[in-house]
Amino acid sequence: MPNRTVFFVSDGTGITAETFGNAILAQFEIELQHVRLPFTDSVDKAHQAVRQINHAGVIDNKRPIVFTTLANEEVFKVIAEGCEAMLMDMFSAFVLPLEAEFKLKSNHRIGRFSDTSKSEEYQSRIAAINFSLEHDDGQSNRDLEQSDVILVGVSRSGKTPTSLYLAMQYGLKASNYPLIPEDFERQDLPPALKAQKKKLFGLTIQPERLSEIRNERRPNSKYASLENCRYEVKEAEAMMRRFGIRWLSTTTKSIEEISTTILQELRPERLTY
Repeated sequence: MPNRTVFFVSDGTGITAETFGNAILAQFEIELQHVRLPFTDSVDKAHQAVRQINHAGVIDNKRPIVFTTLANEEVFKVIAEGCEAMLMDMFSAFVLPLEAEFKLKSNHRIGRFSDTSKSEEYQSRIAAINFSLEHDDGQSNRDLEQSDVILVGVSRSGKTPTSLYLAMQYGLKASNYPLIPEDFERQDLPPALKAQKKKLFGLTIQPERLSEIRNERRPNSKYASLENCRYEVKEAEAMMRRFGIRWLSTTTKSIEEISTTILQELRPERLTY
């Protein structure tokens, strides 16, 4: 069991502190108890956080680790002076050196989402998510040409989660379309995709892993059988090669790795960060 606690303290959502902190902690073979303290945006809440952090140190008998992205200087002062912990402050580590380099004072804006809902970028991201949901698994061909990327591959190869990640993280209108046995029999792409070949990107997967995933959904079915999975993967990869579709295997890759490869290969013009 983890016997040391790491806290992620922010006056916003805490996503930045947690993402950065976890990336650093992943370099160490250690199990930690993770505690999120978002929306710590007042002195009172800061004092509550201090009590919780220090209590964890007493219980663990080890100094807690605290990653912060606190923009409010008064709130940060309470945390910095009151916590008996190792404090990793991202603002002092990165913002202060950049202020010196730019010769410009940062605005210390609290949370990158605080005024996002009114921005054009946010509305574009929401539109991309809705588009991707509407065009999931070949449900609709309407406005398919508006897609920034169209993922193709056999069922359960990772198309849906990757499409939604691209929409949520980058504001891309990502459609996905399944390759099915009827396509393999015709030796041809689905008709709706032929005019969009430049936007196609293929996902494949090892048959053994595909069979495991499908068996979770439809156990002991032909759909999930290893023989059928081998057939579908073989035919899908042959079709991708035949039509010059760029593709990768999702077997051992995370959604983040898959998405990064797609962005490098297709280089869509419109990206939202």
